[in-house]
Amino acid sequence: MELNVAVTVRIMPEGVDTDMDKIRKGVEKIVKGFGRVNSSEIKPIAFGLNSLEVVFLLDDKKGGMDKIDEMVRKIPGVSETDVLGITRI
Repeated sequence: MELNVAVTVRIMPEGVDTDMDKIRKGVEKIVKGFGRVNSSEIKPIAFGLNSLEVVFLLDDKKGGMDKIDEMVRKIPGVSETDVLGITRI
């Protein structure tokens, strides 16, 4: 599998009490079938709310970002996801 696309995604939790590490672990499990997680970072937003920014490395021929997005949104505690950038590497 040639990983030649980097996709940066912001994952927002349902609230300030959401366990971001559980979300991170769920994301890592989902991505294994499509590529791999290159990096992930919990970033403060405001008033104790954090987001999880994840960089996925994917094979552009295999695709899968729509499926990954759909599956990530089903992780308990996830409110929404936003694609921040897509870059060929």
